[in-house]
Amino acid sequence: MEAFEAVYGVLPPRFREVDLSQVSELRLRAGQAPAVLIEQQERRLAGLVRPDELSEILRRATGNSLYACMDALRQGFVTLPGGHRVGVCGEAVQKDGQMAGFSAVSSLCIRLARDVRLDENRILPHLTGSSLILGPPGSGKTTLLRACIRALSQSGQRVCVSDERGEIAAMREGRPQFDLGPQTDVLSNLSKAEGMMLLLRAMGPQWIAADEITAQCDIVAMEQISYCGVKLLATAHAGSIEELHARPLYRSLLSLEIFKTAFVLRPDRSFCVEEVGR
Repeated sequence: MEAFEAVYGVLPPRFREVDLSQVSELRLRAGQAPAVLIEQQERRLAGLVRPDELSEILRRATGNSLYACMDALRQGFVTLPGGHRVGVCGEAVQKDGQMAGFSAVSSLCIRLARDVRLDENRILPHLTGSSLILGPPGSGKTTLLRACIRALSQSGQRVCVSDERGEIAAMREGRPQFDLGPQTDVLSNLSKAEGMMLLLRAMGPQWIAADEITAQCDIVAMEQISYCGVKLLATAHAGSIEELHARPLYRSLLSLEIFKTAFVLRPDRSFCVEEVGR
């Protein structure tokens, strides 16, 4: 299928018959049966994965570039055209106390990207000030965040994205694999806090967007940004505003009164908009 052409292109021939239409991940472990993840359940396929097949997939994913391969191994994944991601696991090598790559690759997790579109005309009227997106894992927080970024960018506002883990834009060769709008600048592979401050200094944003808030340094950076008149978009792992207030890290964030609005995702991936301070 055309949507998964880049994935089929890196797979050995015997895996190219697998129907990926309902698959969220393809997991390949040396010496084990390949498996597909469908609705959070792993389903095993026939045969066993050979170590040389893992090396071949990684070679194809990096375009036969040794430099690109080493760079990918340091960050733990390779991004394919279309935003699909090949996660790498194995025997890690450290140099000067930092991850330098792998001496052997033992498994790959190929995560399939789908550019799900939401109704941006419905979203935009609610983006009048800094906003949080709340939901549990797998609820669609990143999909909604992309829609918010795209809506703002298409409306003529400058949006900068601090994409620490590369999951928002899925950059490849300097271009985002997901459409984030015409007035969006993306900085990836730098910590959220560092990235947000760099974007504030260098890019003159009206909005700065980031993925999940996980540390106090993220909050310190957001506080400084808010003093500069720049609005913020971010996600948080919580099912409701009440859950936010119950967690020390998020209580610290809420006490600053930076965020006024929250998009709260429901189990069916719809959302409601609530006032944070209620």
